[in-house]
Amino acid sequence: MIFNFGGPGGSGVATLPALAGTYKQLRTRYDLVSFDPRGVGRSKGVHCLGDRQLDAYYAADATPDDSAEVKSLVRRVKGYAAGCEKRSGAVLPYVGTTNAARDMEVMRRVLGDRKLYYFGVSYGTELGGVYAHLYPKKVGRALFDGVVDPTQNPEQGALGQAKGFQLALGDYLKGCRGTAAAGCPTQAQIQALLKRLDRHPVAGSGNRKLTQSLADGGIAQSLYSRDFWPYLTQGIAGARQGDGGILLALGDAMNGRDENGDYSTLQSSLTAVTCADFKQRYTLADIRRKLPTFRKASPVFGDFMAWSLTQCTDWPVRGAWTTPDVSAHGAAPILVVGNTGDPATPYAGARKMADELGPGVGVQLTYKGEGHGAYDSGSGCVRKAVNAYLLNGRVPENGKVCT
Repeated sequence: MIFNFGGPGGSGVATLPALAGTYKQLRTRYDLVSFDPRGVGRSKGVHCLGDRQLDAYYAADATPDDSAEVKSLVRRVKGYAAGCEKRSGAVLPYVGTTNAARDMEVMRRVLGDRKLYYFGVSYGTELGGVYAHLYPKKVGRALFDGVVDPTQNPEQGALGQAKGFQLALGDYLKGCRGTAAAGCPTQAQIQALLKRLDRHPVAGSGNRKLTQSLADGGIAQSLYSRDFWPYLTQGIAGARQGDGGILLALGDAMNGRDENGDYSTLQSSLTAVTCADFKQRYTLADIRRKLPTFRKASPVFGDFMAWSLTQCTDWPVRGAWTTPDVSAHGAAPILVVGNTGDPATPYAGARKMADELGPGVGVQLTYKGEGHGAYDSGSGCVRKAVNAYLLNGRVPENGKVCT
């Protein structure tokens, strides 16, 4: 069974061994295999800036408030793209999802399997959908968990994430109050903290400061799993008192920075694959026009997600598609699992993916819970249904719901 853990930019070579215990039941039937897709990790991972440059890049203001800050953002994004071209220009045209799907077909043949057995998480669901479109007759049992909406362009995807993270933040705030834990913040306090950090960063770790951008990333990172919620409570309380260490650590995790200050290729690979895939290039005028919609969708994450649309504006490689084609007529049933509280890949994407795969192919399972993805959520219902499918070929009823 081949795994892709998402991103795009996540290293399967690093992630699968770290999570092997989670999938021990699957090992009763399968050899578990993962890989670093093109431009990721050990597969000529995309590099754009040095580690100290990346420290400054991620700390800088990503939500400009005036023309001077907009110019600064544009200059940084252009510099980042130029750095990617200088350091990794030879691989940038070849890192897209279609090529990664073709590589998976080569892997299937090398592994000697008649069909591809696949476990895709987050972006890995898009990669799996593209594979199914290209090679429908080669699809064996495949799980898509934490599902990307294949009908959305980058603007729609970013807006969906803004809504998803806002929903997850609201669930966190409600859950925190429900446990009567000490130090539960309000959304107003979080917004006030981010506004203050915009002008006055606080102490983080060593000589590094917690800035608004790093805090935004740290808050988003903590919403990927309910297990992180206590750290978010502590991190916000600490930052409000001038200690940004916890939120900084969470922000570093989002950006692929380890405790030694070394960056993985996580974010640079994500940008490279996204820009190789999508044709859209957004101007400042486009983003300014869309800002009110993003802010309405999320008072906390709206600006951040809107301005993130600049990432491909000056990219040196043209994109391949407007949206990916995942239609897979003739493929075996693919189990598509959506989580109602998922911040990064909102629940509606699961239905869209199942529909786009086609009648008799996309089979949807719903988990009413929190976090990114469902198989690792702790739900016995989800684990039982997925394992019955992957291990024994028992396809659950389309529309099954787990709580």
